[in-house]
Amino acid sequence: MAFRRRTKSYPLFSQEFVIHNHADIGFCLVLCVLIGLMFEVTAKTAFLFILPQYNVSVPTADSETVHYHYGPKDLVTILFYIFITIILHAVVQEYILDKISKRLHLSKVKHSKFNESGQLVIFHLSSVVWCFYVVVTEGYLTNPRSLWEDYPHVYLPFQVKFFYLCQLAYWLHALPELYFQKVRKEEIPRQLQYICLYLVHIAGAYLLNLSRLGLILLLLQYCTEFLFHMARLFYFADENNEKLFNAWAAVFGVTRLFILTLAVLAIGFGLARMENQAFDPEKGNFNTLLCRLCVLLLVCAAQAWLMWRVIHSQLRHWREYWNEQSAKRRGPAAPRLPARLIKRESGYHENGVVKAENGTSPRTKKLKSP
Repeated sequence: MAFRRRTKSYPLFSQEFVIHNHADIGFCLVLCVLIGLMFEVTAKTAFLFILPQYNVSVPTADSETVHYHYGPKDLVTILFYIFITIILHAVVQEYILDKISKRLHLSKVKHSKFNESGQLVIFHLSSVVWCFYVVVTEGYLTNPRSLWEDYPHVYLPFQVKFFYLCQLAYWLHALPELYFQKVRKEEIPRQLQYICLYLVHIAGAYLLNLSRLGLILLLLQYCTEFLFHMARLFYFADENNEKLFNAWAAVFGVTRLFILTLAVLAIGFGLARMENQAFDPEKGNFNTLLCRLCVLLLVCAAQAWLMWRVIHSQLRHWREYWNEQSAKRRGPAAPRLPARLIKRESGYHENGVVKAENGTSPRTKKLKSP
């Protein structure tokens, strides 16, 4: 991890060197970009990494406002914030999670899940606060019709575009972190599944100009995920504390219902009634029947898959619980009686005949005649 005092040194640019110093390497790259701001020759290139690009002045009733649209240069900005996220990930791990996990004395499996939930709790909490602020200030909550009115939403306010760039940077940084954190092979497929799901949905909302609807859906999803990972942290601290899991299970089902309702309302009904239903990528218009069906199928399939996983996990948990309860009711098994000791003649047996220890057959006793 970054910023840790190490007593062991590794060969330069070896695998262990990169794993243990990846945050320091990222910090050096970020520092180079920030130093570039100090010189006029490199300042323009440095701003390409730091600030969102493609700003456009949009006239309003009072004055002009600056809005943004997406383009290939966004990849450079996302790359810069990937390194920022790697540094923040290492700081949280080093100064918060490692100190807490040492006091809990967790096993390797629980330690890995504790680190995962600890990172995601901080990320989801900050994203919920940030997303809620953006949604309220832009008026998307007070005016639900704005989710589909005036589509396509090509021009985005600064805070909306910057939010999406940071979200993409975080979930892209999670891919190399699987290697840097030495995640167990059994955990990699599960983590890749939800990382790819987030990337597909966030990038889809950003590229298809459904940013307003995407903000609302992300806000609902992140609230549920925050509650789940918080429940896991409390469970690792005290295995008897499962009350938050029950609250999360109830909120999870309600959230799936809200997400599906909003998606169908905005895409299936709102966009379907818009006049400009034409496929025009240059203008950012993807309001066609095929595109709407694909988006709805993707959202519905993702929600159904998440719901199936939770139901399957809950049924397995209940099955294990009832098996434990039935085993306790049966009571302890009756102690087995010791086997009777069979007295054997001295010597050893060979082909059914008792032999003496020196190899000769023992003398047979003569029977007295009556």
